[in-house]
Amino acid sequence: MQWLLARAPGFQALPEEDRAAIFNFTFLWSLFEAKVMGNFARADLICAKADAWRDAGTLEADQYDAELAYFRERYFANGAFTHHFAHLHLRPADHPDLVRSVLDGSNNDPRDRLLTVLMIVWRFRNNLFHGEKWAYQLQDQLSNFTHANAVLMRLLERHGQLAA
Repeated sequence: MQWLLARAPGFQALPEEDRAAIFNFTFLWSLFEAKVMGNFARADLICAKADAWRDAGTLEADQYDAELAYFRERYFANGAFTHHFAHLHLRPADHPDLVRSVLDGSNNDPRDRLLTVLMIVWRFRNNLFHGEKWAYQLQDQLSNFTHANAVLMRLLERHGQLAA
């Protein structure tokens, strides 16, 4: 921590709450990848997992409505995608058309709603772990990581086969 505070650009300026949310995300993602994704996550495998939950009747997409509402507000406002949307850096495998249709409200299919939430969390993971979020020194990320952490914890509780 001391090394990061002294050397990572903008890290010292982050409030402790922001740093904690980002640290928690790294551990929650690691646990999610181990316990839910079989130690390997990729967009197509996340999609397959959402399909399996739908087919098994364990999707429970409405459990993620609060996070979806936050993402919709952040990425789509006043009838248009916000400047934040481009910063997700959605790739073709991330189902960008599906994500757009859910965020703009034209698609409310339960599987697609959950998949959109998962694709956004996936992009947070990639943008953090591959350095994109350092471009703005991790500023203004508390709400993003707080919502992502809530998604990961809920998924782990429902699908992670965690020992009590």
